[in-house]
Amino acid sequence: MPITPQVDPPPCPRSLAESGLTLMQVCDLILKQLYLQGSLLGYQIARNAHLPFIVVDEALRFLKDEKCIEVTSGQVIGRVSYRFTLTELGRVRAREAFEQCRYVGPAPVPLAAYVEQCRKQSVTGAECTPESLLHAFEELIVPPNLLQELGPAVCSGKSIFLYGPPGNGKTMIAKGLGRLLNTYGGEIYVPYAIHTENSIVTIFDPTIHQTTDDAELAALNQPPTDPRDRFDPQRILHENLPDLRWRRVRRPVVISGGELTLDMLDLRYNRVSNFYSAPLHIKANGGVFLIDDFGRQIVSPRDLLNRWILPLEERVDYLTLATGKKFAVPFEQLIIFSTNLDPRELVDEAFLRRIRHKIQIGSPSRELFTEIFRLCCQQRQMPFDPGAVDYLFSNYYDRGKPPRASDPRDLLEIVQAICRFRKQRIALTRELIAEASQRFFCQV
Repeated sequence: MPITPQVDPPPCPRSLAESGLTLMQVCDLILKQLYLQGSLLGYQIARNAHLPFIVVDEALRFLKDEKCIEVTSGQVIGRVSYRFTLTELGRVRAREAFEQCRYVGPAPVPLAAYVEQCRKQSVTGAECTPESLLHAFEELIVPPNLLQELGPAVCSGKSIFLYGPPGNGKTMIAKGLGRLLNTYGGEIYVPYAIHTENSIVTIFDPTIHQTTDDAELAALNQPPTDPRDRFDPQRILHENLPDLRWRRVRRPVVISGGELTLDMLDLRYNRVSNFYSAPLHIKANGGVFLIDDFGRQIVSPRDLLNRWILPLEERVDYLTLATGKKFAVPFEQLIIFSTNLDPRELVDEAFLRRIRHKIQIGSPSRELFTEIFRLCCQQRQMPFDPGAVDYLFSNYYDRGKPPRASDPRDLLEIVQAICRFRKQRIALTRELIAEASQRFFCQV
């Protein structure tokens, strides 16, 4: 099965200038580390900051000259093996650094580096073929022509609007596209955090980003079996390694439903810690952002769409800091709107023009419905009875009630519940499907 070629990892910085950080930024990270840990070896400070020691070393020398840190012990091989601790002046400086920002995670990357990497790993570069689509949807039964519509939409990397009556698999289809990119879209790189305008914004989210570099990082952090290799230059200087401020992940899939508000599309500022968390759609960069049940959010569809008119057109979004300053970030995800409401009641022509692909998901034909029913029976280890489908069409669907792709699943769950309650063998009979239908299709 074709998989998108691997995106090149961000190069490891070989100097403070290449890291994109200022001397004071690295110094503040070191001071805060030592304030919390008490004392650390030189290579431990570099490892905690996810920076090569050669980058951290310049800051250590500066802090020692400024009498903010002192060496309590060490081996003859240099500062990498020295144990550092804060002086009284260093404690004062560390508290001042905490007052400005309490972030003590891996060193951030500059905004420019994040923008450049996002462009390299945009969704438009992801592999999408008929074979990979079929494999991603192998557990679903969809109309044959639907995959021919979805394929070009994914290849374009532009927005998709799925609409149609409820219960016909729009959400499952959108999740299938997410599964396609997550499985066959290749791996991308996401930074722990970025810095811009003297502010830090965290990007990496373990609840969203599925990492694929855990084994390599575990091997790197594992103590060597031979104590003499403890300060091996390749281990300490991160030689032949990518920039460890980034994590290698599968293309993310972010799903938001009726709980979505405009506030969730802006930076989340922690007034106590003085740093920011990126909004959901930025965490979805390089992957899929699904807005399910569009039109049923707390915020009105018009306000939500107005918020995204420019990002959909320009592939750039503007975020605002607490200071009022704005900065641009890439808007590089496949955004999918899914709704069972009439699109004409939700959006105007100006917005529909910006959504490149509009795909209607209608009610299944009788043949397709039968296939779905057979699959649902197979998944529940129930013998399939064609008479059940005949009963449903003759009593409901042929009398004006449109069939839904979700009906077989829901009806069979009711049949199972009835059988378990009556302590009888789970089977599909005409009597049971009639009773389940009466419960399910009753007019409320």
